[in-house]
Amino acid sequence: MRLVIQRVKSAGISINKGEVRHMGAGLVVLFAASDTDTGDYSGHLIQKLAEKTAKIRIFSDAEGKMNLSALDLGLSVMVVSQFTLFADTKKGNRPSFSAAAEPVFAEKIYNEYVDILRGYSWKEFLTGEFGAMMTVELTNDGPVTIIIDTKEWERGS
Repeated sequence: MRLVIQRVKSAGISINKGEVRHMGAGLVVLFAASDTDTGDYSGHLIQKLAEKTAKIRIFSDAEGKMNLSALDLGLSVMVVSQFTLFADTKKGNRPSFSAAAEPVFAEKIYNEYVDILRGYSWKEFLTGEFGAMMTVELTNDGPVTIIIDTKEWERGS
């Protein structure tokens, strides 16, 4: 699984050209599952990934150090599925997405991650819709953008 976590001042999402739902400061999380994620280990990793997301300390404390989480500050979170995080650009100019998980399995993992994350005390909790055409708008704060890849955890990197 791969996440892109962005610290934002505000964000909004529109699904299938619908009305834009907005949130204030917090996190925008882009989520993707790979073709090598398996049901055998994904449950434990999903739990760990959700906990890492909720507790990642990328907001400044009184001394200006990134020492607080969105959860510590009572901020918001938006989670959006984005299979394109597993784009392979080695050959040619058109990316291949063969490393992304099959949609049925990817949606299952995405929903598990969202359900766990929803259980934390957020000011606002927004999600996209798996497989839908979405428009995401955000104001990145910092900018601070963190990439988490569970394959790196396995390698001990």
